[in-house]
Amino acid sequence: MIVCLILICLPILYPKTANAGLLSFLSSLTSDKVSAETIEIPNTSNSQNMLVLQSVVNYDQNPYKTESDAIFVSGNALVAEIGPSGTASEVDDQEENSTQISLYTVHEGDSLSRIAQMFGVTANTIIWANDLGRNPILQKNQKLIILPISGIKYTVKKGDTIKGIVSRYKSDLSEVLQFNDLALSSVLSVGDIIVIPDAEPTGIDTPVKKIGTSSKGSYYPGYYARPIDGGHKSQGIHGHNGVDLAAPVGTPIHASAAGTVIASITNGGWNGGYGNYVIISHSNGTQTLYSHNLKNFVSIGDRVEQGQLIAKIGMTGKTTGPHIHFEIRGAKNPF
Repeated sequence: MIVCLILICLPILYPKTANAGLLSFLSSLTSDKVSAETIEIPNTSNSQNMLVLQSVVNYDQNPYKTESDAIFVSGNALVAEIGPSGTASEVDDQEENSTQISLYTVHEGDSLSRIAQMFGVTANTIIWANDLGRNPILQKNQKLIILPISGIKYTVKKGDTIKGIVSRYKSDLSEVLQFNDLALSSVLSVGDIIVIPDAEPTGIDTPVKKIGTSSKGSYYPGYYARPIDGGHKSQGIHGHNGVDLAAPVGTPIHASAAGTVIASITNGGWNGGYGNYVIISHSNGTQTLYSHNLKNFVSIGDRVEQGQLIAKIGMTGKTTGPHIHFEIRGAKNPF
């Protein structure tokens, strides 16, 4: 009965120690010393026992990318196909005065017209510069040289003939025929548009991306070395800021300045009149071009030093004698 009374009165007499066990209370009755401390079990969470959120681990930092994404280069910078500055083609269109030659790698699904639109040139410009022939079929990873062609677009008028137009602008007949995919026997219709490369506009003729036909540009004294030893200058500034240096077939051609080879064409074709040629990109943002070569000794991506052997003089492309056509794009040609 005593134990029953104790159990009944316990919650009333000791409300703050109700958490303690019964055995602890009974033990305290027989103990000489009763602890004044009570045991309380915290029921709140803190920084040491709370649950922490964890991020989902994904080892692919860009899980939404696709293999068809294309990267374009404008100058020395990567340009997104679509971005704050517009599309890659719109960025290129803002550089209409650029004299730089571009190297484009064909992607899956590319067409000649799409690439031409991207660079602001005609499809024939690409065909002409790469000696592709009629109705070319592009291959994935194929390298294309994109020349920023200068000249005029001429609208055919009544009575015009191909020879008459070429004579009027003092142009090269074979060049005009090949660029426009025409034959000497082709019949011109009134209203037809033909491009005359390197022609100077007269009257209301429409210029086609007029570029570097003079020696204007930045000047870098001592930066460029003469690309051949010996020989003589057979023609001064012409074309795209180029000079002709005549020398016998087989004469070594050296890199005018250190840089990286961005094009090395050795198919022996017309290639826009250049024949076999080499293009080197330099750290000052300019390019040098060496054309009509007999043979090239460098490949795309090669790093060359000033004075290094890169080719030998030949007679490929548009030439009436052995010489090197040497261009500097983006700077004055000191030679």
